[in-house]
Parts: sequence; C-alpha cells; structure tokens
Amino acid sequence: MLQKLEMFIAVANEEHFGRAAASLGITQPTLSSGIKQLEDQLGVQLVIRGSRYGGLTPEGQSALVWARRIVGDARQLREEMRYKRHGLAGRLRIAVIPTALTWAAQITARFSEKHPKVRFTILSRPSAEILTMLENLDVDAGISYLDNEPMGRVSSEALYTERYMLVCSPTSPFAGQRSVDWAALEGQKLCLLTPDMQNRRIINANFAEAGIAPEALIESNSTVVLVAHVQTGGWVTVLPSDIAAFLSGGKDLEAIPLTGTQSEHAVGLVAPYREPHTPVLDALLAEARRMSEILR
Repeated sequence: MLQKLEMFIAVANEEHFGRAAASLGITQPTLSSGIKQLEDQLGVQLVIRGSRYGGLTPEGQSALVWARRIVGDARQLREEMRYKRHGLAGRLRIAVIPTALTWAAQITARFSEKHPKVRFTILSRPSAEILTMLENLDVDAGISYLDNEPMGRVSSEALYTERYMLVCSPTSPFAGQRSVDWAALEGQKLCLLTPDMQNRRIINANFAEAGIAPEALIESNSTVVLVAHVQTGGWVTVLPSDIAAFLSGGKDLEAIPLTGTQSEHAVGLVAPYREPHTPVLDALLAEARRMSEILR
C-alpha cells in the first residue's frame, strides 16, 4: 500500500505519468499498474485517464491528502527507528531562497559538527516553490520568509531579519558613500532578481515607499549573475546584507547600506507541522533556535 501511495503522490506532483515513473525509477507500465491496483483497493477512481494525464477526480483530491499524511507518517516511523538504532543519521533535503544560501551553509555546518552522520541536499528555490515542495514531501525543510506571504501550517524558527545593501563598483557615483537612500536609485542601471522571487517583490515595495519606480534592465533568478554584472562596471544591484557581503567579498566591489523608509522581513527555517517531528528534523529546528538566540 505504501509503495502504491508513493506512486499516486508522484503522479499528482508531476501531473504526468512518464515523469512520475522516472522520478521513482520505475517503468510507466509498473506505475500505471500500481495506480490501478490502488484504485481497486480503495474502490474509487483516483486519476482521470485519457490519452494523457487528466488530473485527479474529487475522490483523488481527498485521497491525496491522506496519502501525503500516511507516507509522511511512514517516513517518520522509519526515521524514529533509525534514530533508536544508530542515532541521528540519514539525509535532510532543504530548499532555500537564493538570498539565504549563506545561512543554509551556517546552519548545516553547525549541525554537521554535532551530527556527522547526517547528510544534506541543499536546493535553491523561490519561496512559493518551497511551500509546494514541503507540501508534496519533496523536501524536509526550507529556509524562507516568515512574514511576507501566507505560510500555511508549518513549524518555524526565525533566523534573521533581512536588511538591504546596494552593491556597486568603485566607478559608481555611489562608491565611497556611508549609506544610500532608496530614492537615489531612480534612473540607475539596475539588475535585480526576477519578479517571481519574493525578495524582488519586497524590493519593489521599498521602491514604492520611497516614491520611485525604477526599471530593472537585467533580471535573473541568480544572485551570482547580478553581482557578475555589477563587476562589469555601470550596473548596481540590491541584495540582503549577508549575501551581499559574501558575493562582494574579495572583489573590487562595495556594499553600501540602503536607508530611508523600508520594510524588513524575517527569514527562518520552516518545516511541515508535525507533532512530533522526526528526531533529525527536531534537532535541526533546535539548532536554528540556538543560532537565532546567539545572534540576538
């Protein structure tokens, strides 16, 4: 039953039988047979079939909620038993907003020192995608904004508050200044994150509060691409202070605090709400809590 529920969840997540089968490392006929057997066991049709995937039936939508809950509980049981036998071990999958990747490195480094048997997979993703991945059981935890958009039912531990910096080259008219007002960015050659990123929406809100509406001439979902353009000379970008310091460190660039009216947003570790959490996830949340307390 658990294997068939995993197949059903994969089909719902991928919305495509071929991709779902590939994600599980099985053939498409095996997947289709498993879904049919699950439907026979439950006595209802779960998936609308035609020449291709046609979505879930109303019964399938209800079954998906239960499937995620049951599979999540089964994974938690396995983690509990592994912990009883071997201590904290296994792999944690964490999705992280691009501007918080330096914090992901900090928390995993601290955690690994205490629990060397735990391995990590770190993925860079937009905040909205992180919530979907948590819901779909594609990741175990995320590092994302806590207070700018609805988070749903999650456990969370705040890590830091984002503050913003202007990153520019030494030839920029802003170079050497102790601070720059948001309003001064009107008409500048800006390169910013793409609009699907929550950080970009926050920056746009700060522009609006400053009474300006500058245009980003270059947009990217990579902070590395933004800083690379600033290095060429003429461009400027806006990034949170930690990632700005990391990416500009050792380069002929300046990171200058932005001042004036601006909103600040909390970023933290988030995990699907479960009581209790798996031992390894519970330990990760506790580590985030300790980090936050140290930095206050």
